[in-house]
Amino acid sequence: MNKSFWQAGHSPTLLSAFLYFDLSFMVWYLLGPLAVLIATDLHLDAQQRGMMVATPTLAGAVLRLLFGMLVDRIGPKKAGLIAQAIVLVGLAAAWQIGVHSYGQVLLLGLCLGVAGAAFAIALPLASRWYPPEHQGKALGIAGAGNSGTVFAALFAPALAIGWGWQNVFGMSLIPLGVAFLVFLVWAKDAPNAPPAKSLNQYLKALGDADAWWFMFFYCVTFGGFLGLASSLPSFFHDQFGMAPKMAGFATAACVLAGSVMRPVGGMIADRIGGIKSLLVMYTVAAVCIAGVGIGLGALLTIVLFIGAMLALGAGNGSVFQLVPQRFAKEIGVMTGLIGMAGGIGGFLLAAGLGMVKQHTGSYQLGLWVFAGLALFAWVGLARVKHRWRTTWGSATVTTARV
Repeated sequence: MNKSFWQAGHSPTLLSAFLYFDLSFMVWYLLGPLAVLIATDLHLDAQQRGMMVATPTLAGAVLRLLFGMLVDRIGPKKAGLIAQAIVLVGLAAAWQIGVHSYGQVLLLGLCLGVAGAAFAIALPLASRWYPPEHQGKALGIAGAGNSGTVFAALFAPALAIGWGWQNVFGMSLIPLGVAFLVFLVWAKDAPNAPPAKSLNQYLKALGDADAWWFMFFYCVTFGGFLGLASSLPSFFHDQFGMAPKMAGFATAACVLAGSVMRPVGGMIADRIGGIKSLLVMYTVAAVCIAGVGIGLGALLTIVLFIGAMLALGAGNGSVFQLVPQRFAKEIGVMTGLIGMAGGIGGFLLAAGLGMVKQHTGSYQLGLWVFAGLALFAWVGLARVKHRWRTTWGSATVTTARV
């Protein structure tokens, strides 16, 4: 990270965006590490448990689009403050009133989905401050907030065992309150924000083939990262009989790998081009996930999941190195649309793995289907790379590597 990068934008805003996204991601993912304990107390089967951890993902996916529109209307800072306030109130209510049924835990999941909308707020907040040649780094740092999954995986099971899983919701209010204050004081909207867009302009974006490609590519990379992160605690428990705390440690190792690689993936994409980077990442992810599906021992399975998460995390950074080059003037709406697609991918993977486990007794089929999707994304990217590099990605249009 050279000095010119830090001089090119607004560092306090970038770090505020990272912290906001990091802790929002932590609570968005919170039901995953607590899934085994909650399912035991509420008597949920594997399919219900899968739906429980997938509900915040789906809610966050839809809300990303809505908050992306709100960002264009009132700016990312105000939108971020509103979203954080909603999550704080929802967690406080769950802590004080309690969660006693499957329906109530799904309702909590809908509230936690607002935390997932942080993606559509934090990334435009950071992106608008930086020039094209630094987009991969800036969005990689802001997007590295998905490391919040590590905190949830490491600490939530232990806190739940010691204090009760309902009290974990109350404990999470402390770091979220700190993030809210930091965001309030340090975050600033960029002076060159684009004007608000009409609903027709949002719909017009869906008429662009490139928008759909980016949505699909991110559906696989981020959807894969999030869906696996949500499912791994249950997977390790079911597959290898790990206790919730040990399953949390194994999950934390996997999600830490993916989280660390997001900014690294952005930097790699800045250096060699997002297309080349993504082609490598899809290959690695497909091979690793297919290997897990064979049915190996615990240690080798963890190693393969770490490899897959490294690739998916780097892929997330690579996708968002490319997006601002193609949709610089529509970054707000495109962040919402692409983020929504990623969230839907995470929902489908988490819910699908739960459903496959419930009906077949194994996760194998679900893992192999996902590996196939990663290969399909590789083929799709290989088909569009020439057109992208000779149109909006050519050296005459952008200073960034594509």
